[in-house]
Amino acid sequence: MNIQLKPEQEKLIQAQIATGRYTSAEEVVDIAFRLFDKLHSEYTEWIEETRQKVDVAIVELERGEGLDGETVVMDILERFRRARESQE
Repeated sequence: MNIQLKPEQEKLIQAQIATGRYTSAEEVVDIAFRLFDKLHSEYTEWIEETRQKVDVAIVELERGEGLDGETVVMDILERFRRARESQE
């Protein structure tokens, strides 16, 4: 597979090699792909965890265990007010 890099991508790779941390463009690209794979895996895991939390929240709401949004916001604002007062 041949890939055409944009000039700014080539400059980025060359800059990384110039730091002395990497010895070749292949090494920089390999690390970039590993980081991309890790990022994608972590994002996929976050999505799944979020879906599970939403499912739990839906069940809780159906059981009447939800909190009123305005009450939650007012509680947060009150906590901020008390924190500010304690710092003075």
